[in-house]
Amino acid sequence: MYIALISSFLVFMGVTFVTSPAVAEEETAVFGGGCFWCMEPPFEQLDGVIEVVAGYTGGTKEDAVYEKVSAGGTGHYESVRVRYDPDRISYRQLVETFWRQIDPTDDGGQFADRGDHYRTAIFYFTEAQRQIAEQSKKELDESKIFDRPVVTAIVPAKPFYPAEEYHQDYYLKNVVHYTLYKNGSGRQPFIEQVWGAADKKSGKFTKPSDGELRKRLTPLQYQVTQQEGTEPPFENEYWDNKADGIYVDIVSGEPLFSSTDKFKSGTGWPSFTKPLEPENIVEHQDRSLFMIRTEVRSRNGDSHLGHVFNDGPPPTRLRYCINSASLRFIAAEDLEAEGYGEYQRLFQ
Repeated sequence: MYIALISSFLVFMGVTFVTSPAVAEEETAVFGGGCFWCMEPPFEQLDGVIEVVAGYTGGTKEDAVYEKVSAGGTGHYESVRVRYDPDRISYRQLVETFWRQIDPTDDGGQFADRGDHYRTAIFYFTEAQRQIAEQSKKELDESKIFDRPVVTAIVPAKPFYPAEEYHQDYYLKNVVHYTLYKNGSGRQPFIEQVWGAADKKSGKFTKPSDGELRKRLTPLQYQVTQQEGTEPPFENEYWDNKADGIYVDIVSGEPLFSSTDKFKSGTGWPSFTKPLEPENIVEHQDRSLFMIRTEVRSRNGDSHLGHVFNDGPPPTRLRYCINSASLRFIAAEDLEAEGYGEYQRLFQ
């Protein structure tokens, strides 16, 4: 009663109460895509994803340890649990990201990893998730991107058990081994071959002929993008650019990075914590200069962009160190006119 009287008095005196806007509830998605080391990075780099955990699902709690799961026969799938904000990223977008990491026509494992625990599956929590997954699978099958039928299972979610700590964010803890494994297992070459061809077939972002590139690009831009060159630090166009906008491939125009993920690394080159569109980024092992590094290239333009390192800030701990000469900056206010209006939401 006293609280009500006090509230009434404050309202009478002209005091207004500000209530916090309703916060959307987090949602969860679970995907089995073979080795969970390779399934964490693509989701962790998506805007709207809150957390990605590697783990096991499909079997029992007693069997949810790596030694048993890796031996097969436990019923568990190696999988990832994705917590996300549905106001920032949709379940459909997560499913489409999932397809681009796997061979959905293989029912015996994934790439070099064989066995039931490496099979692919989408584990749905709601009827809405099931319908989205089924529709997406149907569209993928009908696209004829693959020569064989899509066999990835779509099944009800079961209890999820986080994997051992040393498996979490393995790609950050063991960069060299992870890069070697992803390439050596056949996953990375498969993704580049299948989805690179599919994207180019769509015609949205393509690489011009070499003759056209020599006309369009400056000598430095050509050297960096086509000959794996490196521009001088602190003497390039975007290293200290603080304006809102996105960065696209100077060659193909495909979206690569956003100013919302740009940070001051002190290196003298533009640095980002994650790509704007992870599927537009391709990584290769680089053994030049007597060291092993991870080169970053654009998928459709095949432009050399720079390298990625694991000494960046949270939340990804990654540092995409990119040459300005590989990029074209599009200011936030010009996105609609330039044909990139879908990214205006980042700056509203």
